[in-house]
Amino acid sequence: MTETTTLPGRAASQTDHPDMGFFGRPLFDDPSARALSRVGVVDVGSNSVRLVVFDGAARSPAYFYNEKIMCALGAGLSESGKLNPEGRVRALSALRRFQHLAQGMGLPELTVVATAAVRDASDGADFREEVRRETGLRIWVIDGEEEARLSAQGVLLGWPGSYGLVCDIGGSSMELAEISDGRVGRRVTSSLGPLKLRELKGGKKGRAAHIKQTMTQLQDVMGKQRDRLFLVGGSWRAIARIDMYRRGYPLQVLHEYRMTARTVSETVNFIQKADLEELRSACGISSARMSLVPLATEVLGRLIKSFRPKDIAISSYGIREGMLYEQMPQRLRDRDPLIEACRFAEAKDARMPGFGKSLYAFIHPIFKSVPLPRRRLIKAACLLHDVSWRAHPDYRAETCFDNATRANLGGLKHSERVFLGLALLHRYSNKREGTRFADLYDLIDEKSQLEAEILGKAMRFGAMLWMTQDAERGTLRWFPKKKELHLRLTPDMVPLFGEVAEARLMSLASSLGADVQIKKVRSARS
Repeated sequence: MTETTTLPGRAASQTDHPDMGFFGRPLFDDPSARALSRVGVVDVGSNSVRLVVFDGAARSPAYFYNEKIMCALGAGLSESGKLNPEGRVRALSALRRFQHLAQGMGLPELTVVATAAVRDASDGADFREEVRRETGLRIWVIDGEEEARLSAQGVLLGWPGSYGLVCDIGGSSMELAEISDGRVGRRVTSSLGPLKLRELKGGKKGRAAHIKQTMTQLQDVMGKQRDRLFLVGGSWRAIARIDMYRRGYPLQVLHEYRMTARTVSETVNFIQKADLEELRSACGISSARMSLVPLATEVLGRLIKSFRPKDIAISSYGIREGMLYEQMPQRLRDRDPLIEACRFAEAKDARMPGFGKSLYAFIHPIFKSVPLPRRRLIKAACLLHDVSWRAHPDYRAETCFDNATRANLGGLKHSERVFLGLALLHRYSNKREGTRFADLYDLIDEKSQLEAEILGKAMRFGAMLWMTQDAERGTLRWFPKKKELHLRLTPDMVPLFGEVAEARLMSLASSLGADVQIKKVRSARS
């Protein structure tokens, strides 16, 4: 057994900061965040070796580079006690390549972690020394509980303040960790990885007995876990992709994809009856991954029966994102990943960075009674309202929708992606019919579709009113019971209120079902 360790650089908690909250001062350009603006991590797993380079706003990072090599280091480990010789050669080659890539990108030292295979193999230490000698990379071997903690932190990167049970399945192990109020609680590791199960004697009945017995032991440690189940790992993502295919689900984004115990059961039966090669090809799953999927379904079925979660969410964030989260100061961890990412996008791509805040303040009276989850989407939309201006005008509306629904953004449910996308589509277009995204609209109800339309048209009107910071701005007032929308024009605002702006105001009023009153005032305070 290889000696294990905790990664260096674990962030210490900090006291509350005046910039906390998603309407506080943006932190992406703070020195503590800039140090994380481009970070490279490598995960040496039992099945694959992957390099991820994070870039951009650290709280909701973009994937500057992402490459995976299927090495199967853990294949045959149960019988031989050693790393798979062929996999070892492939892994060394991959690490050599990743080190050269990192040097070419000008990255600081890569952080490399190894999990179950290297941890359990009798020649794990020898492999680590060979890697150090050949590449200069130091591999940190983490134990199962540390792996569970890092995976849970990866989930917290995307869902701050979330609660539930995180299950991370690798090739040779499966980890569980509970999260509550943004913190990691109990955690445990097991040998329920597909590579290990494949080598188990007794066939399907033997596996079923072993999985059931192991799951009972896990329950004894973790206790009742009836909240959300977060699934982390390539085998879970493959099952989710098959679930999407079976259901004809229109939004092909795995992160935050939701399933229920019933849909999982139906998909497990679907996989058991399917031609795996045809299914693999239809869903775009690699052969190496697909060979493990039937084994993973056996574990997932028992996991759900044992813990009976209220719902199931797929997380594309796991151990690698947890390693980034590890390096964050607490005040950055506490930020809303969606808002931080949108602020970064505005600063980088908008024509007038900073105007999103003014736009939000201007249209806020229309939405002053909305709950906080919807208010954060309105804030995000205002920050993003202009970042796609370089797209061709004929395709700008569709580009906005596509970016919002498919972008790598944390803290967004699929329904929220569609709401945000529709709002940004209506920022540039009065109509949404006839686009290639029509099948996605049904992921939100008609009331939400109308609210997104109103938000988009409010931004479309407000975007006509650019002015200097010291200019006196006009105001909107909304009286929902009277169905009246009042616009007060200051002297600075009057020249901006031309016929196009007026037409956009009337379009907004039409969606609100409102009458419009326009008043010219001497100042914003009158």
